[in-house]
Amino acid sequence: MALNINTLKTRSLTALIFVAVMLVGLLWNFWSFLILFTIIHFGCWYEYIELVEKINKTKFYWIYKSSLIIGAYAIMLCCFFFLNSIVGFEIFNYAIPFFGSVSGFLLALCFVKLKLSIFKKASFQAIVGVFYVSIPLGLLIWIYNSVCFERLNACDYCFGLLICLLIVASIWINDTMAYIVGSLIGKTPFSKISPKKTWEGTIGGAILCVIVIAAIAYFTQIIKVKDAAIIAALCAIFGTLGDLFESKLKRMANVKDSGSFMPGHGGFLDRFDSLLFAVPAVWVYVKLFL
Repeated sequence: MALNINTLKTRSLTALIFVAVMLVGLLWNFWSFLILFTIIHFGCWYEYIELVEKINKTKFYWIYKSSLIIGAYAIMLCCFFFLNSIVGFEIFNYAIPFFGSVSGFLLALCFVKLKLSIFKKASFQAIVGVFYVSIPLGLLIWIYNSVCFERLNACDYCFGLLICLLIVASIWINDTMAYIVGSLIGKTPFSKISPKKTWEGTIGGAILCVIVIAAIAYFTQIIKVKDAAIIAALCAIFGTLGDLFESKLKRMANVKDSGSFMPGHGGFLDRFDSLLFAVPAVWVYVKLFL
C-alpha cells in the first residue's frame, strides 16, 4: 500500500487536534474530564446504534434509542460510587438513580410500542453496547478518579492522570506508526476483516509504540520503564483487537466509517475503538500490579 501524503497530512492534523482536545479534557480539571468522556460516550453509543440498525436492516424507535443511551450512561456513572465518600461529589448519589429511573421508564414504554421479537433483539444488542462502550469508559474514569482523588500525596494525585495520558498516547502512537510502517513496507494482509492492515504495520506499530513510551518513561522518570512498556504493549495489542472488532461491525453494516466527525479518521467509534478495548486491559494491570 503506497503512502498517501495528502491522507497522512489530513490524518496527522486531525490527530493533533484530537490530542489537543484530549489533553484539555484530561489536564484542566475533573469536570472537563467528565464532560469530555460524556460527549465521547454519547457519540460512540449513537454510532453503535446506527450500526446495529444497518446490520439488522431495521429502525428502532427514538424512545428506545434514548433509553439505551441513558441507561448505559447510568452504568458508566456507577464508577463514581468510588467517589461518594469524597466531599463535593455527593451529586452522583442522585445522578445515578435519576438516569437509571429515566431509562427504566422509557424501556417500560417500549413494551407498548415495540414487537416482542424486536425488543428481544434490541435488548441483547443493548447489553453488548454496555460492555463495548460504557464499561470501558467507566473504567477509564475509575483509573483517573480513584487515584487522583483518594490519596493526598502529590505524586499519587498525578498517577491516575498519568496512566490516562499513557493510554491515550500509546494508542495514538501505535495507530500512527502502524499506518506509516504499513504504508511503507506492508505486504502481508493481517486480517480479512480489515484488508488494509498488514502484519508489518501492526508489528512495527506495536514495537515503535513500546519503544517511544519506554523512552519517555526513561528520560522523564515519571513512571517505571517496565510499567510504561507493559501499558504501551497492552494498548497496542488490545487496541488492535478493538480496531478489528469495530471493522467487523462496519463490514456487517456495509459502511466505510461509523461516522464523519473527524476528517481522515471517521466517527467516534473509528477514533475510540482502540481505547474501548485497551482500557479494560490496562485497568486489570493497574488493579493487580500498580
